[in-house]
Amino acid sequence: MSRMSRMSRMRRIRRGASAFVVMAAAAALLTPNAAQAAQAAPGKGTLVRTDAGWLRGESTAEGRQFLGIPYARQPVGDLRWKEPRPAKSWQGVRGATSFGNRCVQTASWDPGYENPSHTEDCLDLNVYAPKGTHKQRPVMVWLHGGGLTAGAGEDIVPDTFARRTGTVVVTVNYRLGAMGFLAGKGLDGEASDRVSGNYGMLDQQAALRWVRANIGSFGGDRQRVTIAGESAGGRSVCTQLASPTAKGLYRAGIVQSGAYGDCAAREREEALTQGAAFAKKAGCPEPATAPACLRKKPAEEILAAQAGFDWGPVAGGDFLPVQPEEAYENGSASRVPVLNGANSDEGRLFAYGQFDGQGKPLTEEQYPGALTRMYGADLGAKVLGRYPVTEHASPTHAYAAAQGDMMFACTALRMDRTLAGRGPVYAYEFADRTSPPFASIREAGRTFDFGATHVNEVQYLFKHFGLPTPLNAEQRDLAGQMVQYWGSFIHGGAPRADGQPTAPDQRTQPGKVLSLRTASAGGNDLSTTVAREHRCDLWDSAGLEGAAPADAG
Repeated sequence: MSRMSRMSRMRRIRRGASAFVVMAAAAALLTPNAAQAAQAAPGKGTLVRTDAGWLRGESTAEGRQFLGIPYARQPVGDLRWKEPRPAKSWQGVRGATSFGNRCVQTASWDPGYENPSHTEDCLDLNVYAPKGTHKQRPVMVWLHGGGLTAGAGEDIVPDTFARRTGTVVVTVNYRLGAMGFLAGKGLDGEASDRVSGNYGMLDQQAALRWVRANIGSFGGDRQRVTIAGESAGGRSVCTQLASPTAKGLYRAGIVQSGAYGDCAAREREEALTQGAAFAKKAGCPEPATAPACLRKKPAEEILAAQAGFDWGPVAGGDFLPVQPEEAYENGSASRVPVLNGANSDEGRLFAYGQFDGQGKPLTEEQYPGALTRMYGADLGAKVLGRYPVTEHASPTHAYAAAQGDMMFACTALRMDRTLAGRGPVYAYEFADRTSPPFASIREAGRTFDFGATHVNEVQYLFKHFGLPTPLNAEQRDLAGQMVQYWGSFIHGGAPRADGQPTAPDQRTQPGKVLSLRTASAGGNDLSTTVAREHRCDLWDSAGLEGAAPADAG
């Protein structure tokens, strides 16, 4: 044997020995079952390997679930108001059987949110997967609602949805309020402040990158990822569609009641002005020292100071160079299929909270003045003519109809028209006016008719707050159909359900909307009257952005 051959052979032996040592060391960190599972096909069991380490989830009646998985380094200390960093690796097997912490937020009326959260260690996600198969399944990544100031990935439990649709579902926590959306010069340590004000949105992208790197271990297909969300989660989706730094991380989007304000972000100078005012309120008035001063403030003080400010994404930097609507129009947005819609009675939740929920129902005498305060004298007079009290159950319901049409119904239809110029967009409206009020307002629903209000459709798709929904037989049928519609879209086709009309593609059926109703209310059909029913001629000509109230779900 030649000298060169011997050297080559020795290198192969050393490489093999090194690999054996590494494999042995890794096996030593695992339990015997884990070591055996290392040889198993991915996506079958409750023990999986991620790029940061091993996880042990649990098996349920619906499938498998893995909870509280860190997808990024926790944004504490010097990492507060910085771009998310990759999660640190861990040794051994990490338990994944309980939810992680909720991001910093106040208490609310939602079940389980009776106390505020002051915990910044919160960048976790949850994975729900059907039981064993070698097939790589499509993936849905759910971004929760809550006005970008509240909520968590645990707000929905999609295990039944995952089983019925044959998909892997991921739910995500992301930074909220001032922690997620504060803009300020020098805050992120970059001279250009290129991502300032968008930390919560960047968290979402970090979660999507985690999915791309790891979802195969759970049986998911990294090439077939759909991002989805309701209210602020839907707004997050329409923002990510317009973000160049999100391209390639998903193949489709679902926007549920998220087009409010035409998905507009804060302009950069406006966000910086708000950031300076926030810093002053928080006790850090000097611009040069504000970043360091704010980082020393406890979460409780940051949370107390954030009230009264508008928190949301910022246009004008690397994350979002232009407004989403402009990105849709100029072709720079991702050209992916979109399922977009709203609920028929969106405004009733907000009007109730403003009036009846405060023990001060709006009266007929007060109604004209309330419209003037909301829309100004000229537009208020037009709204009064188009939404007369006599056509509604109460003045509060009349006010709610105008508010919901302006903020949600007509903005969704405008978004449909714009998106149709760059790819498939399927339009729906959830219109089950008999739907039970979702858990947070169920008791109030005994005396106030919420109809198909904001958030109400979520419980037809998932276990909202992990709770069962009291649906009657017809509503259960509608829920099953909706799961099929959503599932077929996530699988890569047009939204379809057995024996039901296919959701209309706005490129070929402009203005048609899939109206989702129970059988006794006419069933699902393709409506051409949604724009007229919501007086969109008035709102489209008014030029209002229709920003959602602070408590938008």
